[in-house]
Formats: sequence, structure tokens, C-alpha cells
Amino acid sequence: MRLKEYKIVNFIIAFIIIFGLWQIAVMIINKPLFPQPYAIIINIVRTFHKDIAIHVVYSLIRIIVGLLFTLSIGIPVGILMGYFKKVDSILSPIIYFNYPIPKIALLPIVMLIFGLGDSTKVVMIFLITFFPVVVNIKDEVKNIPEDVFYTMYSLGATHFQIIKEIVLPGIIKAILTSLRISIGTAISVLFFTENFGTEYGMGYFIMDSWMRINYIQMYSGILILSLIGLFLFILIDVLEEILCPWRK
Repeated sequence: MRLKEYKIVNFIIAFIIIFGLWQIAVMIINKPLFPQPYAIIINIVRTFHKDIAIHVVYSLIRIIVGLLFTLSIGIPVGILMGYFKKVDSILSPIIYFNYPIPKIALLPIVMLIFGLGDSTKVVMIFLITFFPVVVNIKDEVKNIPEDVFYTMYSLGATHFQIIKEIVLPGIIKAILTSLRISIGTAISVLFFTENFGTEYGMGYFIMDSWMRINYIQMYSGILILSLIGLFLFILIDVLEEILCPWRK
């Protein structure tokens, strides 16, 4: 089981290494910009419930909602493009034309359309994760041997039955991989967008702490943001065990 990899001792060792390197950097640089790692941990313990928790909740909800939109639209589009050649020939030029556009450049337009609230954050997460998911799913569907489809055709199976019984089980791994990649991208774009028109979110919390020269709070926010990513990655591995029991 993949979850066996996540033993408490492994996390302890990882954090000891990270904070050990951090402590070495603190001693070498010796500036207020780099506070002691133990001071950051103590600050998180003392202020999480009072100051940080609400920002975590807002950011986590935005990430999850944005990724749910990406999966609910990106997976069907990717399957249709990979399975039906005509759909692929129509949509591929559109996808490939829009894929290289830096989505952050669209933020002013999205803000004008959706305002400064949560909708803008969710839409930006969707825009920046949608295209990689579609391309990855499409390529994975195309990698399924055509002989498998021919067998189903000879048995009188419909396209819907083939997609349900063959395509979907065959691309679960690709979906989870796309989701893992999207998590890091979503966190990055969220950090940027949360600096506009909001008072809640880890991006706002980190930048607000930086502007107030509260470096301990700033690093506390960065550490919490990393832990959010770690939590989501572990959650994906749990889903993989449930959806792919043959990989245990």
C-alpha cells in the first residue's frame, strides 16, 4: 500500500532535514529576514487558531473548487478528444492555440468579468489547470490499444459503454497524475490572485506579513501553504488506493 510510505518517522526525518538546513542557513546569513525555525513553529502553534486558520480555510476551499471545475470539464473534453478523431481535429487547434497563453495575463479581464471575490480566484485556478489536464487525458486515451475497442465493437457495445468500461478505468492513473500536477500549479496561482480584492487567504496573509515586516508570520504562512500542498498530495494517494486497488 502506498500509504505505508507515509510513516510518522519518515515525516519526522524529512522535517528534521529541512529545518536543519534552515538552521544552518540562519547561522550563515544571520539577518532578521531569516528567523529561527523553532520560532516559526512556536508562532504557528500559538497563532494558528486565532490568526491563520481562517486563511487556510479560504485558500483550501478555493483550490478544491477550482480543481473540481477543472476535472468535471477537463476529463470529459480530454476523453472526447482522445476517443473521437473528429472531435480531436476540431478542438485540438483551439486547445493548442490557448495553451501557451500565460493565464496570469488574463487576470485583469477575469477580474472585470467576475469581480474581486472568490469567483476570480476559482476561475484563474480553472484556467491555468484546465489545458494541461485536457492534453494529458487526451494523450492517455489515445495510448489505449485500438484492439481493445475492436473487441467491444464486435460485441455490439456502444460508445458510452466503451468509455465507461474501458476508457475510464484505463485513464484513472493519468487523472490522478494530472491532479497532482494541478495542485502545485493551483497553489502558485492562488498565492498571486489572493493579493487582489481579498482579506482572507494564505497569499494575502503572507504578503500582508511581509509588508508589516513580520517575517515570522510570513514564514509561518509559507510553511502552512506547503503543508496544504502536502495534505492534498496525501489525499490523492488515498484516492489512488481506493480507485486503483490492484496497485496495492
